[in-house]
Amino acid sequence: MANAQTRLDRELDSRDKSTRPQQWRAPDLLPVPNPRTGWAHRWVRVSMMGTADAKNISSSMREGYEFCKAEDYPEMMLHALTEGRFKGNIEVGGLMLCRIPAEFMDQRRKYYADMNKAQADSVDNTFLRASDPRMPLFAERKSKTTFGSGS
Repeated sequence: MANAQTRLDRELDSRDKSTRPQQWRAPDLLPVPNPRTGWAHRWVRVSMMGTADAKNISSSMREGYEFCKAEDYPEMMLHALTEGRFKGNIEVGGLMLCRIPAEFMDQRRKYYADMNKAQADSVDNTFLRASDPRMPLFAERKSKTTFGSGS
């Protein structure tokens, strides 16, 4: 018995790493690149039904977006174009992966939030201007609850 083997009980063995997910989930329609510090990513339409969308490409480029090169995103090499106008870029179904500096995205969000607020204020002011004191559109409703003295 000098050659006795020491074995763990089978229950103590773990196969967590090799088990499959226990619940179905829908696949992502578009792959998501690994985050890059200082950059925001977005899929930009470059063609629809085989027809190039030059207006959308030009608009996105003027806004500050730039195409992501597949060599800079090794996790996305599966989607790299090997020929054509956008050779070396990442494309899925007429959408090209683009990036923009994160500070541009913050400025863009602020711009559209300010525009949204201005439009909402305008609608509110126009609506309230039509209100007449004899028949207000908004009536302040107040209720009063008293706990009495019983008399």
